[in-house]
Amino acid sequence: MGEIKEGSAFGNFNLNGSNGDLYKLLNKLGRLPENFDEKPLLNLLNHQSDKVRFLVVKNLAKLSKFSLIETYINLINNDESSTVRREAASAIGRLRNSNAKQTMFNLLNDNDPEVVLQSIRGLLVFKKDEDVKNKLFSLKEHPNEIIQEVVKKEFKLNNNPISKDEDHTKSPNFMKNAVIQGDVRETLKLVPDESVHLTFTSPPYYNARDYSTYKSYQEYLDFLESVFKEVHRVTKEGRFFLLNTSPIIIPRVGRQYSSKRYPIPYDIHPLLIKMGWEFIDDIVWAKPEASAKNRNAGFLQHRKPLGYKPNACSECVMVYRKKTDKLIDWNIKQYDKKIVEESKIKGDYESSNIWNIDPTFDKTHSAVFPIELCNKVIKFYSFKGDLVFDPFAGSGTFGKSAINLNRFFFLTEQKKQYVDRIKENMSQSKIFSDNNLKPKFLNINEFEKVIKK
Repeated sequence: MGEIKEGSAFGNFNLNGSNGDLYKLLNKLGRLPENFDEKPLLNLLNHQSDKVRFLVVKNLAKLSKFSLIETYINLINNDESSTVRREAASAIGRLRNSNAKQTMFNLLNDNDPEVVLQSIRGLLVFKKDEDVKNKLFSLKEHPNEIIQEVVKKEFKLNNNPISKDEDHTKSPNFMKNAVIQGDVRETLKLVPDESVHLTFTSPPYYNARDYSTYKSYQEYLDFLESVFKEVHRVTKEGRFFLLNTSPIIIPRVGRQYSSKRYPIPYDIHPLLIKMGWEFIDDIVWAKPEASAKNRNAGFLQHRKPLGYKPNACSECVMVYRKKTDKLIDWNIKQYDKKIVEESKIKGDYESSNIWNIDPTFDKTHSAVFPIELCNKVIKFYSFKGDLVFDPFAGSGTFGKSAINLNRFFFLTEQKKQYVDRIKENMSQSKIFSDNNLKPKFLNINEFEKVIKK
């Protein structure tokens, strides 16, 4: 519907109008003329449907009439619908009238963070005004974290790192297709800031397999925290870190004791947020039930409440982004159009956060990434020519996937038998016939010498 004219059918609608008809009409209202009679809309502000009242306020705001400010204030003070209250706060901001500043100042104390945010948006029009600046600046310690973020961003108070790279798309040549044997913490100390475009890893299980032993669960979490802090440092501004973990069970030591289940993804998450990662998504890697250890055999027999234990058929792939004030578009615009075009995902893709992928088994490593999982992560979260990193490389599947998809890899792995397995796997790949792509296998000392050169 285009411009509404006086005397149109709109004036015939009243409080008794059909909800369906009102929704359609109010949704289709276009630009309203300056001489538009708002009385029919005002009458609908008493409608029983909060959806109708919301759409009415949304349309009234198009008129930009300061005379309606008392109507908006009344709605904010008395309407029971949070969506209506928020839209009324937005309508006051959209007036862009300096006479509405005091009203918006008052709304900064509202209990609804969305009302406060709408008032902040309205006041930012007058950001150069000292009173406005002081009022907004005082919200930097507001209890609501989103309000804090908005204010800190506007006043550049965030401690988010600023990219030091002259070319965001580049990465150090000495890291490309390098496999470093040694403690990942020591290796990462040698890596320059903002060197890596993407990290995807699955850390060692806590005392659940023969290749990882820790004195305590806290020691395990402290170890991961120290590694992921360094991963954060070496990651380019606004780029991604995907962490594959799952709760694990430590078997009971005897029949008189219970087994212990550790919620690893949920305990690591707050540590990652604290160090500067922003949570983006949670992806569920779903495996066939036949591949899971049977936990409910006993329940199958007795069927007694409290004894139910489901088979664990999934793992968590948590998606994080290095915190930045810049939007994703900024990252994308760093690349040539040709690279962006060539990196686009073609054909079918995962449209939900449930990824059904069969597990993979390896003769040397007891917990390996399926190549399909690596392929999806690399395609969705990097561009061709990027440097992708796995700090716990295991058998090196992530590196193999990277090369297949025209990315460079950087892998670290402490155990010699796994590094030997990576060599074996990569020696079988024809793609490494190009000397420029051949992987470099180095210990930490050798890696340090290469960097100095």
